Amino acid sequence: MQRNYAIDYIKFYAILAVVIIHTFPGNDQPGYFVLDNLSRFAVPFFFAASGYLFSLKVSGNQQSFAYFRKYVTKILKIYVSWLIFYFVYDVARIMLTNENPSAELSKYMENMTALNLLYYGQGTSGYQLWFVISLVWSTAILYLFYRLKKVRLLLVIALCFNLLGLFGQSYSIFDELPVSTTRAALYVSLFYTVLGFWLATIQTWQKYNGRIYFYLFCLFTLLQVSEGFWLQKGLEAKHGEYFFSTIFLTLFLFLYALSNPNLGKGLFLTKMGANSLGIYAIHVFFIDMIDLFFKQIGLEPSTHNLLQNLVDAFLVFVVSYATYQLLQKMKAFRLNRN
Repeated sequence: MQRNYAIDYIKFYAILAVVIIHTFPGNDQPGYFVLDNLSRFAVPFFFAASGYLFSLKVSGNQQSFAYFRKYVTKILKIYVSWLIFYFVYDVARIMLTNENPSAELSKYMENMTALNLLYYGQGTSGYQLWFVISLVWSTAILYLFYRLKKVRLLLVIALCFNLLGLFGQSYSIFDELPVSTTRAALYVSLFYTVLGFWLATIQTWQKYNGRIYFYLFCLFTLLQVSEGFWLQKGLEAKHGEYFFSTIFLTLFLFLYALSNPNLGKGLFLTKMGANSLGIYAIHVFFIDMIDLFFKQIGLEPSTHNLLQNLVDAFLVFVVSYATYQLLQKMKAFRLNRN
């Protein structure tokens, strides 16, 4: 099976986009709004890539359940490990920085509900971990429908839930979906994971040149910016993390990657993209650390100073990658000793 380097190459830009979303200030200014909107391709692409690679491993594989179990166990270990990390960090910070740590700790523990921890990925400062637990749920549902030979049916169902989820975000200005958040498996990750899985099973996309997919990706990127601007600036709707245009944007970007499998081959950026999950898991911790550093030297962490925003994002990205690489080397060293 030929490796698709383009997926890892685009993952680099996707994880960079995630860091930008989390480090740059609110999008009340037009430039920051556009940057935030443009970065919204990242998470859907990650889910689509996960579904695609999962399909390559299980389709036609008589040992598919063994792989599914191994894969989900691996993702769960990652989730639990980082959940514990952020929990310990949060508790330590509460104990060290609050005048009444007992009361603050009691308030903090109220968020440690089964629903938050097992489904929403909430409860700690590691808010980005929703992606990891959502991937577990999406993969489990996807594998069930794969065994039932109903993946196309699931794709339609997941699309309906994805569209419904829009009404929990910017489209709530028309009719609000009565849920606490749509940043969850049912509304976001399930559709894009199934989409990636389904794309691995069809070949009709090969009839068209990769440039066509790239041009369509650019078109729907512009449409997403326009859609977001219309909703949030024109209608004063709430902030949206994904839009109707995001569906087509993600589809054509992924088809572009499939059409150009050697894109990014041999580049260091591609290697970094292959480690995107590690960067994703740890970067929120370093956002806090660098914000504390900025405060110590007299800089305001959340500011519309573009140069400082760029330095902030650069530091978070580089330190997160370097730390994850160090952790991987320590893990390999420990395994070799055993």
